[in-house]
Amino acid sequence: MLTWINEFLQDMRAQKLRTTLTLFGIIWGTIAIVVLLAVGEGFKNQTVKNMHGMGTKVAVIFGGATTKPFGGFGIGRGIPLEELDAGLMEQRIQGIDEATIEYSSDYLITSYRNNAMTPGLTGVEVPYSDLRNIYIQAGGRWLNQLDVEKQRRVAVIGNKAKETLFGQEDAIGKTVFVGNAPFVIVGVMQEKTQNSNYGTWDADRLFIPYTTYKSMLPGQRVNVLLYRVKDPTQSEDIRKEVRQVLGNHHRFDPADEGAIFIWDTVEADKFFFYFFLGLNIFFGVLGMFTLAVGGIGVANIMFIVVQERVKEIGIRRAMGATRTSIMVQFLIETLFIVGMGALIGFGAGILLLKAVTLLPIQDAVGTPSLSLEVALITVSILMIIGLVAGMMPARKAAGLDVVECLRT
Repeated sequence: MLTWINEFLQDMRAQKLRTTLTLFGIIWGTIAIVVLLAVGEGFKNQTVKNMHGMGTKVAVIFGGATTKPFGGFGIGRGIPLEELDAGLMEQRIQGIDEATIEYSSDYLITSYRNNAMTPGLTGVEVPYSDLRNIYIQAGGRWLNQLDVEKQRRVAVIGNKAKETLFGQEDAIGKTVFVGNAPFVIVGVMQEKTQNSNYGTWDADRLFIPYTTYKSMLPGQRVNVLLYRVKDPTQSEDIRKEVRQVLGNHHRFDPADEGAIFIWDTVEADKFFFYFFLGLNIFFGVLGMFTLAVGGIGVANIMFIVVQERVKEIGIRRAMGATRTSIMVQFLIETLFIVGMGALIGFGAGILLLKAVTLLPIQDAVGTPSLSLEVALITVSILMIIGLVAGMMPARKAAGLDVVECLRT
């Protein structure tokens, strides 16, 4: 075995230009697959992270107006949301993990010393932060049940609103005025990536107990309802149940989609799952075509190697070597070339990905991720290309006639 390996390496050294060009095809194809798939994976992860700034497995319900007559009522009747609705959904729909309410307005001026702004004033319950993925910076806290029960004038401020009002000053324990009402800041929201909202970005909000909100702005109705599903695969059925429960309570046709509007983030997750699956398949096919060009080069060089070693093949066959052993020999040589190019390509691809991470584009397209999945896909494609490129020359070598080989 060592003899034919040495002969093969000698052939490669003797044909440096041919070998280099062949290796370049495999190296470039490997780089293309690694980079394309890793960039696609990073883009997917960043998009999912951005989407989940709104919350994970969360749906938001907005009140609308009826578009169908029902129960003696005509069309165009407004459907106002109520605090009771959240409890009804939790009690009657098993697939809902948790539901809550939200009051909001964006016209009250909030001030601290000489700084002022109009944040999104949001009245919420305690579970709201968990549903909406709102986390608090160290040293502060979220609203608690006593805050709600005692209608305390405490607030959690979004990170950008905090910068506007306080700058670099610590906001915890400081008092801001919402209109003429004083509120003590008990927490500052951690910065988060959020690519969608309804009304105001969380970073620009001021969160207060909903009971306090109602005492300040009596008569205002619930703006939205939020709920989180236990099993995202059941989200469509749960939406139907939500319409049924709220339809019974507010007396509208559950099939009337205009009565309430449900924004279900699970549906967006499904869309992006299939979108990025298709995108990664496209990238994989594109990289595979690039590798196929390199594979053709490998096949060509192996056909030439077979032609140059006809006499050696004849001698080995005359000494008892089987067709299978001849075929395996040339197949291994092909895989050796592909493997060497793939190893260099992987290294170059990883270096290129590290260079990409230095660019200030992570917030938009994410950080390229060379995951185990990407590595396995790349290796699988390389193995297929190597086997296909090596099989034809190997079969030709194994099929040569012994006598004709010895005559050459």
